[in-house]
Amino acid sequence: MTQPIPSAHLHAALGLAARGIPVLPLREGKGPMGNCRACRENACGGRPNMKTPGRCVCAAPCHAWAAATTDPHVLTSAAWAPAWRQAAAVAYHPGGTALTVVDLDNADAVAWARQTLPETRTVATTRGEHWIYRGAMVSRNGVRPGVDIKSTMSYARWLGPGTGTMTDLPDVVRALVVKEPAPARAAPGTAAATLPSGDGQCPHRSPAYLERGLAMAEQRITDATSAVHNTVYRVFLAVLRVHGRCGCLTDGHVARLFTAAQAKGEGLRHCETAWTNARTRLGM
Repeated sequence: MTQPIPSAHLHAALGLAARGIPVLPLREGKGPMGNCRACRENACGGRPNMKTPGRCVCAAPCHAWAAATTDPHVLTSAAWAPAWRQAAAVAYHPGGTALTVVDLDNADAVAWARQTLPETRTVATTRGEHWIYRGAMVSRNGVRPGVDIKSTMSYARWLGPGTGTMTDLPDVVRALVVKEPAPARAAPGTAAATLPSGDGQCPHRSPAYLERGLAMAEQRITDATSAVHNTVYRVFLAVLRVHGRCGCLTDGHVARLFTAAQAKGEGLRHCETAWTNARTRLGM
């Protein structure tokens, strides 16, 4: 029989779990509890399986965000009792409940957000604010000074429900984690490829070159299993780098790329934004 654990943090965690929010205990310093002995240095092979909350099958909380759960039996289990007795706070996995937290770590970051990002629910932190949007995305720290993105495969400290109305995750936040593709390197002894000059003269040997490139672009989008929005942007950018200035792209070709992206769940507006951003990046 599970014994009750006298912990205010556990009580808060159970309340969040009842609302479908995956939670876990945090130790002093806002870090997750350490890996259990069976998982030290990923001896169990846990990290490759860290794709969804709770994939770690160990009874104790380990592997940080992957240990977050909504199961009250796990949260109140004897295995988790020591962690709750030592816990200094409660954390949750935003991506596990289809949320994204923009973590603003100082006053300058907060001022930037107020000028740049759509209004949404905000939560005060020790040094700044959490801005919470409806929708999940890839997580990344340091996307700009004082700004971290916490969503999938990440955790955020629970600091209360916050104030304001939560809004949908905007493209301007998604774009913060998009990395520019590294420039292609020329093979030894060859000259680096350059973009066409824009005079409309197609440098490609045959229409088959364009067709093969489009087919590969469609397949790359279709094969994406995560970070679909970022993949779509990178594919659009790659296609425009090669074919965007020579006049060989038609509306039909663009429609094919949009169709592939929409089949992966991208909205038309997201496709148009990604296409526009790619054109802007290339100065078109």
